[in-house]
Amino acid sequence: MAEIRNCPKCDSFFNYTGVREVCHKCAQSEEELYQIVYRFLRKRENRAATVERIVEATGADQDLLYKWVRKGRLQPAMFPNLGYPCDNCGHLTTTGKLCSKCQDALKSDLRTFDAAKEFRDGIAARDKATYHGERDNS
Repeated sequence: MAEIRNCPKCDSFFNYTGVREVCHKCAQSEEELYQIVYRFLRKRENRAATVERIVEATGADQDLLYKWVRKGRLQPAMFPNLGYPCDNCGHLTTTGKLCSKCQDALKSDLRTFDAAKEFRDGIAARDKATYHGERDNS
C-alpha cells in the first residue's frame, strides 16, 4: 500500500510505494543524469575515471553515483575506479558495507573475542570442579 511522503530533493508530495525514494519528476531527472554519466563512462578514455572526475565532468552528485554503484547500475567490473564508501572507514569498496581491510579487522577481533571467551569458560569450568579427598571416618 502506498503512503504519502515528501520528496527529499524537491519537498513535494508523492506516493511512496517502496520502489523509488523520490518523486516522479526527480526520478526522471535522476534517470536523465544517469544517461549522461553512462554515456560519459562508455567512452574508452573515461572508463577509468574516478568519482571526482565523473562529478566534475557530468555534474552528477557524488552520493547519486554511490547509489548507482550500490544498486548495480554502474558496474565496478566495467569501470574499475568506481565504488562507494565503506561504512566504517570511508575508503571505496565495491561489495557489502565494509571494505576488505575493515572486514579483516572485524574478523580478527571476533577471533580474539572467541579465544578469550573460551579461555574464560575453561577457567570457570575448572574453578567449579570439586575435588573429593578421602575422608577418615575413624
